[in-house]
Amino acid sequence: MDAEREAPDEAIAAYDRVIATVPGVERKGATLPYTSTNGNMFSFLDSGALALRLSRPDRAAFIAEFGTALHEAHGHVMQEYVTVPAAMLADTAVVAPWFAASWSYVSSLKPKPTTRKRGP
Repeated sequence: MDAEREAPDEAIAAYDRVIATVPGVERKGATLPYTSTNGNMFSFLDSGALALRLSRPDRAAFIAEFGTALHEAHGHVMQEYVTVPAAMLADTAVVAPWFAASWSYVSSLKPKPTTRKRGP
């Protein structure tokens, strides 16, 4: 990951505060901080902005309420993810219910098998 896409320390700290609002969820990723459940990613930090995976109705509500858009990463629009602006990420009370909705949505999806590299 290039340095311009790495999340600033303040954004990681704010992300950690949001993650702590849902018991049992842990931040993963050495260079791209993210959360997942049942093998499905539901949030990640991208250049200091949070991307949340939401259901169709929640995406529409989030975009309408906060005037944001679907998240774009590496030149591709991620259809199920919305962008939480960096300034909004600092307000844990505002982001926490949406983070919980993201976790709830992904928890309802079919588990995805994880792939692990096999040893020699």
